[in-house]
Amino acid sequence: MASQRELYLHDELPDLEVPFQPFASRRSVVYGTKGMVACSQPLAAEAGLEILRKGGNAADAAVAVSATLNLTEPGSCGIGGDGFCLFYDAKTKEVKALNGSGRAPAALTLDKARELGIKGREIPFLDINAATVPGCAAVWCDTIELLGSGKVSMQDVLEPAIRMAEAGVPISEISSYSWVKNHDVFLKQSPNYAEMLITDPKTGKTHAPRPGEIFKNPNLARTFREVAEKGKSGFYEGRVAEAIVELVQSKGGVMTLEDLKNHTTTPVTPISINYGGENGVRLWETPPNGQGLTALIALGIIEAMKEAGKIDLSKTEHLSAQWFHILISAIRLAFADTRAYVADPEHARVPVEELLSKPYLAKRAELFGPKQSSAVINKGSPIASSDTVLFEVVDQFGNACSYIQSNYAGFGTFAVPKGTGFTLQNRGCNFTLEEGHPNCIAPNKRPYHTIIPALVTRGDSMTGDLFMTYGVMGGFMQPQGHIQILLNMLHANSNAQSTLDAPRFCISADVPEDPKDGDIGTKVYLEEGIKQEVVDELKAMGHDVELLTSHDRSMFGRGQVIQKLPSGAWAGGSDPRGDGHAVPQI
Repeated sequence: MASQRELYLHDELPDLEVPFQPFASRRSVVYGTKGMVACSQPLAAEAGLEILRKGGNAADAAVAVSATLNLTEPGSCGIGGDGFCLFYDAKTKEVKALNGSGRAPAALTLDKARELGIKGREIPFLDINAATVPGCAAVWCDTIELLGSGKVSMQDVLEPAIRMAEAGVPISEISSYSWVKNHDVFLKQSPNYAEMLITDPKTGKTHAPRPGEIFKNPNLARTFREVAEKGKSGFYEGRVAEAIVELVQSKGGVMTLEDLKNHTTTPVTPISINYGGENGVRLWETPPNGQGLTALIALGIIEAMKEAGKIDLSKTEHLSAQWFHILISAIRLAFADTRAYVADPEHARVPVEELLSKPYLAKRAELFGPKQSSAVINKGSPIASSDTVLFEVVDQFGNACSYIQSNYAGFGTFAVPKGTGFTLQNRGCNFTLEEGHPNCIAPNKRPYHTIIPALVTRGDSMTGDLFMTYGVMGGFMQPQGHIQILLNMLHANSNAQSTLDAPRFCISADVPEDPKDGDIGTKVYLEEGIKQEVVDELKAMGHDVELLTSHDRSMFGRGQVIQKLPSGAWAGGSDPRGDGHAVPQI
């Protein structure tokens, strides 16, 4: 059992003789005493602050941030995608969760997919049948209704995004890079591509917004106004719904108006695991069909490795080859399980309790080799019978909201329903087209979902004090980022900013074509900034590593952290890999 001294919970002020950690970041920690927003776009952060100033709480402000990100960063998210929410209630110290993921159309069976010409193990990214029902609009409405303060309306919450969409906003560099890179895909995927591009009035030619160029999206503003005035029916019925179905069916899809009308958000019980005992922390995630279980299994395996005497992270050099070897090994083991078992719990039993049980985690930890990587990692047997935006908001009342939304692969399908100003997601790509697999596509089923928010509370209690709200966006990088950021803070004494600055790794979560070769790939991508000797040592241990630089570093995600300090202040950090920042309410 880890002691207080082995984990850095940041409870004490720095020693006066050594008052500061070495400053290795281009950003310092942001501090505040009221609310705070940390996200990947400054204009979206301002929208959240506007709602906090009006008396809204962290949940209200999170929806305002979410909506504005649709405008400023549509290559990551949109109302045509999905969203998940974790909320820490400061009064009760409870963690609550909403699953805002959409389902496959009722007519889309495995046989139908094959009939439509879809081959292979997954639906291709740009196939219109990868578009599941968008869950974002509904989860916005339910967040306000179930978790909001009651002091601001949906009209209030969406007003900043509507105002900016009509007036136009200058586009940031990283967002512009994604847009420019994908300009030609828009032209191929949708007859309504001009809604998401800028048209030269003289030549009639389109282009993606350049850095600093002002982009207006009046159609998105119109869509938002309908949701503001009519709630869920403003999206899932009427003009917007009809535009979605018309586009999908025109491209060979099977989505219907009934599929949209029947969509609902699911309030869910969050899942968690303790790390470090009563003097440690509890990591909270949303349950399957999300992949948050991956982070919990990995953390549990690392704890089991320690209890078995195989490792001691408190004595392992931070960012050394051994440090990375331990984390990479645990996460590969976790992915082998979750890629095999995670599915829509309404359609298949997901053995969450068994996967997180101490005996099972100890059994998985036995597979860890302290000096050598395993070439093949298969799924375990836990039971006897067998691209994204992430942001954090806190308020003056002590509540915290970890919120995430995504189109999946960049702009999703790149398909733009006429007159709506957004693209449809391609979450259906994460279904497994393999009969009998728990995640096999089926009517009204939700796919394995990559986007996951996270919260951390203190101690082993289910109602502990808040330690931090955080997360990392970016496909299968997300649970890997959760583990790396948390362990940076707990074992390397990193603060809310430096934990995000540290270079990361990202393992491939691909399932090999031949399942006899194992359930998880062996590729490990390393970020520029990791020492060459560390890279060489990992190769010698058997890891198939590749160093990524420049814009390729986007693979390592973009995280946000807001930590609750013992003084009562908030400490915020924002990923240097993104365009945004953390900003406090005054």
